[in-house]
Amino acid sequence: MPEHTDFLTHGHLPLSEAHWRELNLAVVEVARRRLVGRRFLDLYGPLGAGVQSVHNDVYAGAEHAAIGVLGEEPTQPVRTAGRQMLTIPILYKDFSLYWRDIQTAEQFGMPLDWSAAAGAAAYVADREDDMIFNGIKELGYPGLLHAPGRRVMPLGDWNVVGTAMTVVSEAIERLVESGFYGPFCLVTSPRLYAKLARIVENTGISELGHIRELCTEGVFRSSVLPPQSAVLLSVGPQNFDLAVAQDFRVAYLGAERMNHPFRVFECAVLRIKRSQAICTLEPHP
Repeated sequence: MPEHTDFLTHGHLPLSEAHWRELNLAVVEVARRRLVGRRFLDLYGPLGAGVQSVHNDVYAGAEHAAIGVLGEEPTQPVRTAGRQMLTIPILYKDFSLYWRDIQTAEQFGMPLDWSAAAGAAAYVADREDDMIFNGIKELGYPGLLHAPGRRVMPLGDWNVVGTAMTVVSEAIERLVESGFYGPFCLVTSPRLYAKLARIVENTGISELGHIRELCTEGVFRSSVLPPQSAVLLSVGPQNFDLAVAQDFRVAYLGAERMNHPFRVFECAVLRIKRSQAICTLEPHP
């Protein structure tokens, strides 16, 4: 295969190989700890940095599978109700390393400070989660919280102990009645998540503990959700995934006034295939 163009301009890096490895490890580690959507979304890819769009098949129906001795019983196939082509956006944030810091580290064997790179990685991770939950208005992508066809239920008053557990249980029932049997996960705003730490009377277990028994794929919090909102999901690649063309990388942008700007970036997009597998919990649905 022909060699790919060095679009990351690694051939002109001002860093030693050891420092370059440290930089990439720092970026990936920050992203790994920060990302919420990837804790329950399956990944499709990586497809390659040059891939600029990906298809998204929207599926209809949730019929049961057939069973029979000879396999001649009629059954409804999994069918595509429509196909969209999604443009894969670039999510990125720049940072700089200063030539004197690099020179000092190499001359005296001192560690480089990767704080700026870590900050850039955190911003990109937050932007990915914002895309997953809130969508991209400019491209017309709705995100999990606004997907047309999703189920919507009242959030209720989570200041009252037991309300959250009751609402989540009812939301799971609604999804199961529609043919979405889980496994389930719940994502809330930090404000709502904090309320789940309270102990349910006569149980010795917090609401969070009870809800985790129902949501076996996890209960997470994300700062990109509005303060009074949560979303319950029946997870699996048949319902939604994250299509990744280029995963988290660092590119060198070339020397500028002797200093060295870099870019943390990725190319990814959310694919919602069955919006009926989503149930948002909202104050006034």
